[in-house]
Amino acid sequence: MIGIIGQYWQNYLYTDGYRFSGIAVTLWLLVVSVLLGFLLAVPLAIARASGNPWMSRPVWFFTYVFRGTPLYVQLLMCYTGIYSLHVVHSNPLLGSFFRDAMNCTLLAFTLNEAAYATEIFSGAIKSTTAGEIEAGLAYGMSRFKLYTRIILPSALRRSIPMYSNEVILMLHATTLAFTATVADVLKVTRDVNSATYMPFQAYGIAAIIYAAIAFSLIWMFRRLEARWLLFLAPRAR
Repeated sequence: MIGIIGQYWQNYLYTDGYRFSGIAVTLWLLVVSVLLGFLLAVPLAIARASGNPWMSRPVWFFTYVFRGTPLYVQLLMCYTGIYSLHVVHSNPLLGSFFRDAMNCTLLAFTLNEAAYATEIFSGAIKSTTAGEIEAGLAYGMSRFKLYTRIILPSALRRSIPMYSNEVILMLHATTLAFTATVADVLKVTRDVNSATYMPFQAYGIAAIIYAAIAFSLIWMFRRLEARWLLFLAPRAR
């Protein structure tokens, strides 16, 4: 394993002006898909938790489709399926977007992440206690202020434990990116394995890298939980 690291460490770690390392690509996929997925999920979660069926039903259908089908299939649909449509490859703008493997991968990951995060956040919104809502109404808050000052902050805080698990799962899901020829950690590992015929060492290095990233994320979310969920801790009498 030491020999592989000494010979191929640049493929895993080194980034220059023309090539990004496997770790950099994996982190880019994770951060962008989680960030964009979060931005999509918040308004979708509000619509999903709404009592208006014209708002909640389309969001339910979106989450049902993307949570009910494998991410691998969604990635292949974005990477090869959509571009095969005449309306897409005949359009210069759409064609250039869907010809890029990174764009297709980020699109699939973002939509999948948004679907799962929407259900997490909408569940937290629905479980907001009546006392919090009544307190906001008693202050004369409008529905917009009620959401932005009470419901959403409370729901997002309470959803941190479940959302942290979803972020870890998205990290694991980035291993599918190599099927779209994106040079992430797993793609680099497969290339190293093909060059050395040492699968245990090559994939062992990949496992260590993913574990290090996962434990760093867990540590970060635990710190957030300790700070933002302090009000839920039992109080000493």
